[in-house]
Amino acid sequence: MRTALALFALLLTWQLNRLSYRFNCAPLKYWRKCVNLLVFQGLTLPWQWRRFRAPPIKLAITIAMLIVALYVIWEQAMNSRYTPPESKNSANWVAGKFVNSEKKYQTHIKNIWEISKAYISAERKEPVPKQQVPVVGISREILLNENKDVVYRLTHSTMLMKIAGHFVLTDPVFSERASPFSWFGPKRFHQSPIALQALPEIDIVLISHDHYDHLDKKAIKQLHNKVGRFLTPLGVGKRLQGWGVPADKITELDWWQSYDFNDLKFHATPAQHFSGRGMFDRDKTLWASWVIAGPQARLFFSGDSGYFSGFKEIGERYGPFDLTMIETGAYNELWSEIHMLPEQSVQAHLDLQGKAMFPIHNSSFDLALHDWYEPLERALSAADRQGVKLLTPPMGEKVELQALTETLRWWRKPQALEANTGLSMAVEL
Repeated sequence: MRTALALFALLLTWQLNRLSYRFNCAPLKYWRKCVNLLVFQGLTLPWQWRRFRAPPIKLAITIAMLIVALYVIWEQAMNSRYTPPESKNSANWVAGKFVNSEKKYQTHIKNIWEISKAYISAERKEPVPKQQVPVVGISREILLNENKDVVYRLTHSTMLMKIAGHFVLTDPVFSERASPFSWFGPKRFHQSPIALQALPEIDIVLISHDHYDHLDKKAIKQLHNKVGRFLTPLGVGKRLQGWGVPADKITELDWWQSYDFNDLKFHATPAQHFSGRGMFDRDKTLWASWVIAGPQARLFFSGDSGYFSGFKEIGERYGPFDLTMIETGAYNELWSEIHMLPEQSVQAHLDLQGKAMFPIHNSSFDLALHDWYEPLERALSAADRQGVKLLTPPMGEKVELQALTETLRWWRKPQALEANTGLSMAVEL
């Protein structure tokens, strides 16, 4: 019985890691203890169970674990209820699932074991900020009165742009946690600079893929009535329809396909990643990066990706870019095929022929084994070596595309930053 429970706990931990973001999840702090007890102590040191001398305590622990396990499995089964799209005409649809153009990312028992050991043994100085992350508040009036091409970072990979007078929003995540559950999972470090309800009418929402830290079901349900059109990779639009978004407001695109909106042009471009929101829907939807081309500004949004030759091809086709918004966070050598290391992110920017780089996918959730500020420090060092202009504004601070200037290194001394600049350390929503 103990062996079965240990194996079941290990399997459940693997699924929790996988579903909650590339083997990364806040409840791992608890589940690591369970695995350590059940596997490493429960199997190899059976006498450790004598700590629980009273049989009712052991029984209660076992029942509680089974209840949680069954709930998680049921919830994930519900999230996996998905009809694969008709994608026979896509070169990326192979044997009933989407694939990458270069590297085939698969999870093997060896990977699971190595990642489990890494999570158990990881020692970090500051996995989450010890002080509040500085946030610059944004109002609806400010956005409506803005007459320049601007970009605001709201959280993680959620970017709000106003290009040629049109509002564009990427990967909207406004919930407290990047997780299928509201009660556990990676919790945000800071509030959004603007509440979802305060957003103006959004012309275009771009979705890169369907992982929880990029596609927030609750936010989509609240947001879609004020959105003109959703642009998604193949298959993701079906999810949105299931959440109440009208089909006539959704356009699904394959890699290298385009969509025109007034004087803006959007191109879905390749990425090196994977997809899935549950236990049984791996790679049933496509993932993508995006090119946003306006009359006076050209931008690139990476979504999630490992480093690959596709960046150079995108740069050759659509570059140069005034601004590249590139994933720089939630990385590790163990899964670098699907999440770039910071040095690779800077190289991707160069491949894209970017003028300035905006590192995203960091400073909002604890999704990996590095300290929360490490992605920015490593990216800054790499950028200095390569002569790249790196923009690191606080959340909510405006970036003008026609006047890209140096930004604050806010993560180093947030208290001094607040005193010297008047930035708010939190925003009341």
